[in-house]
Amino acid sequence: MTTETDGSQWLPKLFLSLRDYSLHKFAQDLAAGITVGLVALPLAMAFGISSGVTPQAGIYTAVIAGFLISALGGSRVQIGGPTGAFVVIVAGIIAKFGIGGLAVVTLMAGAILIVMGATGLGSAVRFIPRPVTIGFTNGIALLIASTEVKDFFGLKTPPVPSEFVPRIRLLIEHAATANPAAIGVAVFSLAVVILMPKVTKRLPGSIVALLICTAAGLMFQLPLETIGTKFGGIPSGLPPFALPDLRHVNVIPLIPAAFTVAMLAAIESLLSAVVADGMSGDRHNSNVELIAQGIANLCSPLFGGIPATGAIARTATNVRSGAKSPVAGIVHALTLLVILLVAAPVAKFIPLATLAAVLFVVAYNMGEWREIRVILRLSKADIAVWATTFGLTVLADLTIAVEVGMGLAALLYIHRISETTSVTPVTEDYLRSGYAHILQDKQLPPYVMILRIHGPFLFGTTEKLAEATRDLTTFPPVLALRLRNMTALDATGLHAIAVLAKRLRDSGRTLLLCGARDQPHALISESDLADEVGRENILPNVDAALTRAQEVYADFSGVGGEFAKDMTNAPV
Repeated sequence: MTTETDGSQWLPKLFLSLRDYSLHKFAQDLAAGITVGLVALPLAMAFGISSGVTPQAGIYTAVIAGFLISALGGSRVQIGGPTGAFVVIVAGIIAKFGIGGLAVVTLMAGAILIVMGATGLGSAVRFIPRPVTIGFTNGIALLIASTEVKDFFGLKTPPVPSEFVPRIRLLIEHAATANPAAIGVAVFSLAVVILMPKVTKRLPGSIVALLICTAAGLMFQLPLETIGTKFGGIPSGLPPFALPDLRHVNVIPLIPAAFTVAMLAAIESLLSAVVADGMSGDRHNSNVELIAQGIANLCSPLFGGIPATGAIARTATNVRSGAKSPVAGIVHALTLLVILLVAAPVAKFIPLATLAAVLFVVAYNMGEWREIRVILRLSKADIAVWATTFGLTVLADLTIAVEVGMGLAALLYIHRISETTSVTPVTEDYLRSGYAHILQDKQLPPYVMILRIHGPFLFGTTEKLAEATRDLTTFPPVLALRLRNMTALDATGLHAIAVLAKRLRDSGRTLLLCGARDQPHALISESDLADEVGRENILPNVDAALTRAQEVYADFSGVGGEFAKDMTNAPV
């Protein structure tokens, strides 16, 4: 969605950003773009290798798709390119349909994304429940890590199978072929990537590890497998424009893979854009963003590239580096192009063990492993959805995992909705118990705002809370969520409330929850949300919430003083 009402709702953010652009903003964008370009270089090569294509294919994708996503997208600071989420999918498509099949799948996915954006269907991605997204994120991260074991330890093996269990069996069988030099380089690279941010955030740890290990390999003539020994080096410049040969391609078997690529691209790009909004204070246009993602995926295979989407880690780096507009993303793509034109011959000396270490860190960071503990504290049904999605992602493939996970989640949704229906008599006790919850006889002080959630707060509905609380600067010091009429809650709803609690706390405000019914109350009490909000801030009714709000405000040190001064004469 967008706030534009003057007919510019379909304009890319680049055009909107240039309305008040300045030389100072360009200087900030230039510095941020170069920084992100350096961060993206080893990642692009590593994603290309792990996907079963060449390292230059990853760079081509970062240049072409990265440029188009920034130039045409709906986010001011989104960075696009190849990502870890696609590694397993791309490798599977190549194994089944070959490189030509991958090109067609990417083109089809691009067309699907354009249709999704043009018809406003981008909002459909929010109907994927959190246990499903966590399940396949965990599974993809584990698969990425397993594909890098061979290069990390320098194992000498036959071609590694694409299936997880045969791959692990093969790696164990050939564990004795480990190369001490490769292990040393990989461990050193891993340490540099992890520890470098603690020393300085200005220089990417992956680039430092790449430079040091490449130089060490050349200086000491270490027996390492490199990009040159495996791929023959990286050619300078972009490859020529080439249309895929569709004459002998049967597109029907490729349709499921194309929808998987499109849905994953939509989910990851919009999730990345939401993260960018939170960091930059902007508001992305999801439909324009999806159209840009679609155009990028239409163009990427025409220049030897692979599927692309918004990259959360690189986008966060872009924001932290001071980016102000999509110009930073364009500079990032041009930085990679310059490296490709000037430094490509040197890339053949890069050790694969270093790139494996970089991807180990990527797999850990993208895995959202801390969320497993949160999932395990939910209902058995939620745990079953997560475990099924995770297991099928690892042991089958992502398409089947998402389909089955969504099917289970839909059944769970129907079950929870059915549980919210009750037929009970109205008694004196029922009427008496409701007095503490009604608002009509309450006087709200100016330091409190009450928002009510009415109906089931499950996956597919949580965006409404994000929309209602988008601009926290208009909120008083205390926000109370009245949950009296919230009939059901799930993991996605819990996460949405937890995100709001953190945003409020970071802004100097306090969240109260009041009046939750049996099922939501039980889920909140057993989850990490109770600790996130503070158990003292979970109240049985509105009366108790107003009393607690008075206590909170009495000790307030955040926005309270200024707000109280502004609201002294405000109507109650």
